[in-house]
Amino acid sequence: MRRPLRRSRRGLPLRAVAPNAVTALALCFGLTGIRYAISSDWEAAVTMIMIASVLDGLDGTVARLVRGESRFGAELDSLSDAISFGVSPAVILYLWSLKDAPRVGWLCAMVFAVFCALRLARFNAAIDLRDQPHKSAGFLTGAPAPAGAALAMLPMYLWFWTGQPWFRSPAIVLPWVALMAILMVSSVATFSWGSLKLRDHIRFEAIAVVVLLGAALISAPWHTLSALCVCYLATLPFSINAYRRVRRLRETMPAGAAAPIAPEPARDDR
Repeated sequence: MRRPLRRSRRGLPLRAVAPNAVTALALCFGLTGIRYAISSDWEAAVTMIMIASVLDGLDGTVARLVRGESRFGAELDSLSDAISFGVSPAVILYLWSLKDAPRVGWLCAMVFAVFCALRLARFNAAIDLRDQPHKSAGFLTGAPAPAGAALAMLPMYLWFWTGQPWFRSPAIVLPWVALMAILMVSSVATFSWGSLKLRDHIRFEAIAVVVLLGAALISAPWHTLSALCVCYLATLPFSINAYRRVRRLRETMPAGAAAPIAPEPARDDR
């Protein structure tokens, strides 16, 4: 007797949809930031970008938990990041300050958005390459797109809690945004927080720090974000020096010796 033919199940499994749904939600928040900027609701506009950055960090975690990594998800994540952390912050900063210097201000906003897209394109182009010195040593190349967006809006945080009008001046905002755009596409070695590992005896302290940081973000968000941006910039000399030591150590290793390989970069390391 012949066995009945079984119909092959076609379609996308639910576990592959979950991380992509989080990425799409991050894109929605990034675009909503432009809507609030058009209405001159600056705090809400910045909040939308911050929520998008949190979701951008979660989609990679969700993908790894449900084993839903896919090339489609990686491409969608890059497109979402280009809009949420490139186009949206550029438009928000232009409407907030850079429009007072129309020609140069719009040029600076475009440069920031384009440089963010270039960074993401560079990440995707090198995703299959074996020879990546920064990646193999546990570092990133330049500032990730979410960090670049958060750093570019530092004058807005300072303006929110100080009320000083000169933080909104194009003379301050324009060179700062241009500098952050250059940082994103630069070859500066920055710390990859995904490759950092905590020792067993400081886990409780780490949880306490996270709780305090969350409480600070709720009670004084703009003060906390300003401090976080300053702390991130303060780590740059240490990351550059640390990578220089790693590179010097590799140069002294025998030719046949295998260099230590860091973990693969997560989707949120863009």
